[in-house]
Amino acid sequence: MKKFKLNTLLYLAISIGVLSGCQSWYGPENLNDTHAAYNHAIVNSLSQEMLLNLVRLKYRDRPYFLNINSVTASMSIRSSLGLGTSTTIAGSSSVSPEMGISFTQSPTISYAPLGGEDFLKSLLSPIPIEAVLVMAQSGWRAERIFGLCIERINNLSNAASASGPTPAMQPEYQLFQEFLAAFHYLQSKRVIEFGISLDSSKHIEVRFLETNDKQAKLAIKKIQRLLTIQPSHRYQLSTNFIENNPKYWNIRLRSISSLLHYLSQNINVPVLHQQQGLVTSTINEKGVIFNWDKTPAGELFKIQSSDEKPENAYLKVFYREHWFYIADNDLNSKSTFMLLTQLFNLQAGQQKAVNPTLTIPVGNQ
Repeated sequence: MKKFKLNTLLYLAISIGVLSGCQSWYGPENLNDTHAAYNHAIVNSLSQEMLLNLVRLKYRDRPYFLNINSVTASMSIRSSLGLGTSTTIAGSSSVSPEMGISFTQSPTISYAPLGGEDFLKSLLSPIPIEAVLVMAQSGWRAERIFGLCIERINNLSNAASASGPTPAMQPEYQLFQEFLAAFHYLQSKRVIEFGISLDSSKHIEVRFLETNDKQAKLAIKKIQRLLTIQPSHRYQLSTNFIENNPKYWNIRLRSISSLLHYLSQNINVPVLHQQQGLVTSTINEKGVIFNWDKTPAGELFKIQSSDEKPENAYLKVFYREHWFYIADNDLNSKSTFMLLTQLFNLQAGQQKAVNPTLTIPVGNQ
């Protein structure tokens, strides 16, 4: 009888230890596992939505944005412990411990459409010049920031006709590209900077710094010639195109909507879709199909397409029976996509979502 009691107590002690260990694992350890998984899923979902909307714009389909309002996950653990008895025909009996453990996780995800008057205004309003300059000073290359966000500076057009649905004729962009190259050189040599004026107007100024670099001096002269401005070391940034002041850099910035359109132009659309007239094919002055790779945005961003599911995709979506994706080794496009999401969150992503919300309980796992 003592042996029976000792065995039973031993079984109970082992079972309690196992259950305690499982509960300890289920708490902090489970948080470590699920937090990263949810984070990855949310980022990937929002990125796929952005890529899908870019493809929709190329086909002149309606884009749509859903905001993930909340993700909640209730977790529970149930355990049972007891003793079971069994009796044989011969009359002998035995006692054995019985233990059960069950885990339950019930995630719930709430969606809400981004829309309403405020959201539309934020999509259609120009990106604030302060935001562009802050990003240009925070490590982003000038060609990427200015090449995407600036639609026009003085008399230089950065493919302004590409700020909407795909144009039929090739846009103007060549002189603006020359401006970007000169600006990039000055930025790399730290010969140009932006700042707030010291007078009471507190306007934003562009300043050329003193330099002995001959190539930098040539770049400054080239910018002055391209912008048709007077030789000077200080210029004021303005958005007023009515007043043609030779001491101003007049800048027209794109909205998020026009930026999305601009980036959507350089999509490698299947030939069959072109033949079926599902997209507009832009042509140059010679009647040849224009290559969007040549534009400032096209040099920085490209979406590929494939009949088969791509193996080397950083991001992919399935649309109109084809795969559209950004290649994982296309670092230029990945950087531009990151910048796009930052600008979207800054300009439009912080707007309140409108009702109704869509709540989806995810199956237990």
